[in-house]
Amino acid sequence: MPESVRARHALFPGTFDPFTRGHLDLVARAQALFGRVTVGVARNPEKQSLFSAEERVELARVAVRGIPNVEAVLVPGLVVQACESLGADVIVRGVRGGTDFEFEVQMARTNRVLFPCIDTVLLAPAAEFAHVSSTLVRQIASLGGDASKLVPANVATALSARFPHAHD
Repeated sequence: MPESVRARHALFPGTFDPFTRGHLDLVARAQALFGRVTVGVARNPEKQSLFSAEERVELARVAVRGIPNVEAVLVPGLVVQACESLGADVIVRGVRGGTDFEFEVQMARTNRVLFPCIDTVLLAPAAEFAHVSSTLVRQIASLGGDASKLVPANVATALSARFPHAHD
């Protein structure tokens, strides 16, 4: 891959409530493509979060610790504003299927209107993670199921602490 592509800085935004192995897969692949990745943990006022924004940032930080040139930060406001303040020139988003694709294309076009120099790259998750969503993980954990195969180890520990009696 040309060095000019590898030297780019990608922002991978999301609520990450919680951070999953699918997210981790996308971060690793984005890092291989762009060289530097910032996981941008967002607050979404329309969603009821299991973990606070600060907890989600820390869970993501620990999960990506072994991947070079990757960091996790809180991104207040619009994603394009975060790109501008962080110096990111590409947005990376994961798409699991058609519904995700339609939403992400609409968002990419809107972001391009707001910040014309930004591109969005959509990555499909690895097959073993294509079905994984944070919503699914929360449901499994809250109902006493074992979500450890779907999330990094630190997130599995945090879920167990959040739902200590789920296995009773």
